[in-house]
Amino acid sequence: MAEMTVELVAVERRLWSGSATLVSAQTTEGEIGVMPGHEPVLGQLVEGGVVSITSTDGERVVAAVHGGFLSVTATTVTVLAESADLVEDIDVEAAKAVLADSSEDPEAVEAAKGRLRAVERA
Repeated sequence: MAEMTVELVAVERRLWSGSATLVSAQTTEGEIGVMPGHEPVLGQLVEGGVVSITSTDGERVVAAVHGGFLSVTATTVTVLAESADLVEDIDVEAAKAVLADSSEDPEAVEAAKGRLRAVERA
C-alpha cells in the first residue's frame, strides 16, 4: 500500500506525525484530498477549518485548524497551522459558550465553529 509522511504542526506544538494514506483539508480554494503521489501543491487553510488524516494502520485523526498552510510533495504532507486542536482535546461546552456569547471576538467565534465542525466529523 502506498503511503506518505504527514506532519500536523501548530505554532506551539506538533500534534501528529506519522505515515498516512489520505489527508483532507479545507483550503481557501475548497476542500482537498491528498493521497500518496499527489502533485505538489501549496494551499492556505481556512479559518475555523478541519483537517482529517487516515493513518496507514487505519486510525483517523481529526483536528480543528485555524489558519495556516498545507504543503504537499509526492511523499510528504505538512500542515502548518496558526492554531490547532485534536478532536479529543476539544471542550465542546466551551466552544458552544463562545458561540452563545454575542460579544465574542469574530476570530474566536470562527475558531469555536471549527472546533465543533471537527467534533462532528470525528
